[in-house]
Amino acid sequence: MKRLTPDDDFESIAKEKDWALVYFSATWCGPCQTMGPIVERLAADFEQSLTTVKADVDEVPELAGRYGLRGVPTLLLLKQGRVVDGQVGAMPATMLANWINEKRNQEHE
Repeated sequence: MKRLTPDDDFESIAKEKDWALVYFSATWCGPCQTMGPIVERLAADFEQSLTTVKADVDEVPELAGRYGLRGVPTLLLLKQGRVVDGQVGAMPATMLANWINEKRNQEHE
């Protein structure tokens, strides 16, 4: 999972593969501490087909603002740089994996 910095070109990173998962979090966010390891594991599972990016809202606030984030953790699923869907809040690994697969399958139909 790539950790986004203010100097990174987000658009290029988000389009490295057809699909990208952007995980918005914050160091002060309790549920983010729970989600971090879950997203890390799923990033490894999906690494062949999905770019996974971690964005700390305090380090890249303009990106969080661009997507109108209202809370963290927030997960955005992008296809070729365009938001397909988003989830706010912590969730179990199986639920997150099912959400990713479901959205990717819908886009193939």
